[in-house]
Amino acid sequence: MAPEKRADDLLARLPLGDKAGLMFQPLAGVGDFDAPGPIGYPSTQTLLDRRINHFNTLQAPGARELAEWANAVQEEARTQPFAIPVTISSDPRHAFGNNPGTGLASGPFSQWPEPLGFGALDDAELMQRYGDIVRREYRAVGISLGLHPQIDLATDPRWSRAGGTYGESVEITRRLGVAYVRGLQGERLGPDSVAAMGKHFPGGGPQLDGEDPHFDYGREQVYPGRMWDLHLQPFKDVIAAGISQMMPYYGVPMGTEYEEVGFSFNRKIVNDLLRQQLGFDGIVCSDWGIIGATPWGVEHLTFEQRMIKALDAGIDQFGGEAIPDVLVGLVRAGKLSEARIDESARRLLREKFTLGLFDNPFVDAERAEAVVGAADARETGLAAQAAAHTLLVNSPGSARLPLRHGISVYVEGMDPLALAGRANVVATPQEADVAILRTAAPFEQRGYPGDLESFFHAGSLDFPDEDVQHLQEIASAAPTVVGVYLDRGAILTPLLPHVDSLIAEFGASDEAFARVLFGEAEPRGRLPMELPSSMTAVRASRPDVPSDSENPAFEFGFGLRYEDWRPRPHPTEEEQFATTLARRSGGRYRLNRTSIGLLLKDPDARTILAEGVPELLDHPMLNVALGMDVRSVLTMVVGGADESRLQRTLTRLSML
Repeated sequence: MAPEKRADDLLARLPLGDKAGLMFQPLAGVGDFDAPGPIGYPSTQTLLDRRINHFNTLQAPGARELAEWANAVQEEARTQPFAIPVTISSDPRHAFGNNPGTGLASGPFSQWPEPLGFGALDDAELMQRYGDIVRREYRAVGISLGLHPQIDLATDPRWSRAGGTYGESVEITRRLGVAYVRGLQGERLGPDSVAAMGKHFPGGGPQLDGEDPHFDYGREQVYPGRMWDLHLQPFKDVIAAGISQMMPYYGVPMGTEYEEVGFSFNRKIVNDLLRQQLGFDGIVCSDWGIIGATPWGVEHLTFEQRMIKALDAGIDQFGGEAIPDVLVGLVRAGKLSEARIDESARRLLREKFTLGLFDNPFVDAERAEAVVGAADARETGLAAQAAAHTLLVNSPGSARLPLRHGISVYVEGMDPLALAGRANVVATPQEADVAILRTAAPFEQRGYPGDLESFFHAGSLDFPDEDVQHLQEIASAAPTVVGVYLDRGAILTPLLPHVDSLIAEFGASDEAFARVLFGEAEPRGRLPMELPSSMTAVRASRPDVPSDSENPAFEFGFGLRYEDWRPRPHPTEEEQFATTLARRSGGRYRLNRTSIGLLLKDPDARTILAEGVPELLDHPMLNVALGMDVRSVLTMVVGGADESRLQRTLTRLSML
């Protein structure tokens, strides 16, 4: 029987409460069913008792642990009267993002560049291959829904979500978005597929002042360049490719023909544009928490009225909510028809049948360990990380890339072990032939550590004066190579007088970076977005228009190449043992700028952290905070209750 008929058959027998349970997708904690859920959510058992059967998992434990938890969830679901299997979903978890609102640390999964890195490569074949690997790894652990791809256009360099996009180019985004959907779903959605959710309809890039609508001050989405259709185009393409789900954004369209309310509350956006004009009959899931946390434009409505307005707009499922009893109450009070509930429940059941979850929701936990993070996938991901590097400056001299083997180097911002067999690491720049610095695009730290806002990289793109001065001091002692991780734009202009070679990357391990530096891999990326020359130029630009700043430091598509490059071999074990690695003694880290992830790679620092803040290593938010600075993470873990312990730990770290 076809999935549509099976869905109709089951729907006709479901009580209202079970139908309502289909329409919510909260976060669920991996592990003990009775333990409190993450970030204030109910326990897994409570969610199941509420007949909720779509779970979004945030954590990244081992593959076997995740697979065994998924099987346990499905076993419990089968004890319920209608045995509706659980659809387990995930945000992106195959790259380097450490923002729990936008993506997850990769954990056991193979690791690749951020989407911006794929935009820098513009390789649709690689994109589809990557999507297929994500599909296999997800299904191996029981995940059948990906809350991606993000096919917004990064037309404002300040936007904190730019790292999840393919950049500012509509043509690149169209190609890669379709390729990724085909990698996840195949030519048609089926039992071996992962359903894809395109976001954020109808395009979330053109935010006023580059802010983000997760927060009240960033709610306005603006189109001064009249580029609405440009931002909409990638969604048309993935709909034509058969994408299964769509997510509207939180933003409010300003100065358009549409009602000035959040997109999930906007009937002309969801029903008229997406459903009727574009012919989309898949699932429309709201972004997380629109009813209680981000009800932009409808704050004056009651909680129940907001839910009704979203359903009237065409929303099928509420992301991040776990309140089917409210929906049931609205139907029983005559404020919603059960027929409207049936419309969404039918789509949600149809996808479960199409994905084969009713037939076999279980996975092989032993096989999951072999599939997830397999050696070939890891090596392919590492090669993609290296290739996505984008060479911006490569001056003559000893710091010209690729570097010579066997030189003496001073390093900051990376694990010196990554250079074993390639160079001798010295403790000071004065001893070095070349200084190598890894840094990241600047941002303004906002919110209290641990709050959602604290994870978003937003605000000015200018490097702090102290960073520029520090670079100048290093460069005065040795020719300098700087690698900048771009999770959004950055004003690189102040760095240019002090660097001999400058390279941008979009999520790369120390090993991938080292391979590029020493010629074992070639940087093949081209900038997926323009890098402006000043914040004055950024503020004068239009948020919906690509490449719109005056006299950019680096134009979209810019990228140098190595001359006459031939790949060098990776270092042998013998070569690794032959090199020396010295760590700086005193002042090794600038704690207000150094990530906790980097410190955890340093055995000395890890020992201090384990002794001073032992709860850090098991903290449930650590895997999504690896990119945050040390002080913010420790404040999040320790809180304000034990300031003296926090200061003692920071003092010990500062003495390294």
